[in-house]
Amino acid sequence: MNQRLVEVLVIGAGPSGCVSAAYLQSQGIKVQVVEKSIFPRFVIGESLLPRCMDHFEEVGLLNGLDAFGFEKKFGARFIKGDKICEFDFSKKHTEGWDWTWQVPRADFDKVLVDELVKKGVEVSFGHEVVDVVIDEKGVSVTTIKDENGVPYQVNAKYIIDSSGYGRVLPRLLDLDKPSALPNHSSIFTHVVDVNRPEGREGTLITFDVIETEVWLWVIPFSNGRTSIGYVGPTEFLESFEGSKSEKLSQLLRLSDYYYERFKGVDFLFEPVMIKNYSKSVKQLFGKGFVLTGNSAEFLDPVFSSGVTFATESALLGAKLITKVLNGQAVDWEKEYSDYIREGVSVFSSYVKEWYSGNLQTLFFHQPENPEVKRQICSVLAGYVWDKTNPFVTKHNRLIRTVAHIIDLETQKSE
Repeated sequence: MNQRLVEVLVIGAGPSGCVSAAYLQSQGIKVQVVEKSIFPRFVIGESLLPRCMDHFEEVGLLNGLDAFGFEKKFGARFIKGDKICEFDFSKKHTEGWDWTWQVPRADFDKVLVDELVKKGVEVSFGHEVVDVVIDEKGVSVTTIKDENGVPYQVNAKYIIDSSGYGRVLPRLLDLDKPSALPNHSSIFTHVVDVNRPEGREGTLITFDVIETEVWLWVIPFSNGRTSIGYVGPTEFLESFEGSKSEKLSQLLRLSDYYYERFKGVDFLFEPVMIKNYSKSVKQLFGKGFVLTGNSAEFLDPVFSSGVTFATESALLGAKLITKVLNGQAVDWEKEYSDYIREGVSVFSSYVKEWYSGNLQTLFFHQPENPEVKRQICSVLAGYVWDKTNPFVTKHNRLIRTVAHIIDLETQKSE
């Protein structure tokens, strides 16, 4: 069997894999990227957060993305009946990027990987990892089938698993564990947005809350298409009869705000349904490997955290591997696992309190508290490691506390 030797093998050529590989290549480390799919390909995760712009900029991938002309995202809007809450990323507690993009991932990921190839990184498409053996020193032998089904092996000092929903190492090394988040599912598609309003209204990413645990996303792209999808308890989505197209058509009737805009619009592909999507793992790293992005944790799409966690963990993992390869000591538990889990914990609290209704109480309360809104906006922008923000450091109780105070004030006024 053909044998190859690299310092780092990266599994997956999405945003996480591209950021890792771009950083490693800039440090003079021999890296190979293997990707099971053929690009361009469809994936979800179409709404980014400003925090990931720091990552793209640091590894030299930002200019190529900016040149493509993706729809700029300056904040997010939440609607619940006649109540509207808008977050403006320029009005946040933490310093950082004030905008990002909302993107068709087929185009976005293709631009990323093209920029990576321009930097001289080898990317092998249609190559599937089928087996991994890691010895006691952390040196791995990975068996891969190429696009013709011919197997070969890659010897590497480190593996970065950026395979996303493929979750290659969690499957092969038995690292999966149930998520602590409730079972929710999503159903979604793209449409040609023929009824898109002119101006700002037509570009706004919006989350239309139908009831506490059921909501519709609307993500307009610069190419005239729009991503639409519903999220809700699995049993709720499964209660609608018919094909997936018929299910989504029925669900769209629930939105007073958007039904007329999308009524009768053809779906560009049969809607995709992902059931019980939240995932977790027993460990984020091991001898000779590190998990990044959705191959490690996937939370919930309500706050668009997926790509940001993917690039945050990818860049950090690549930096720590570089230190190891340069003979420096790394405390993976403290420097990687604890750090990433801190951010995951913050966003997990926000997801849980969204579905409990407490966070929605804060979002839609009037009059708004400008300082509270600035602090929450920083979290929604992805700056979940900012210890100066009380809505980060006290995330596990502050949302509940403020919601309780609001409820008491509301009861007094009635």
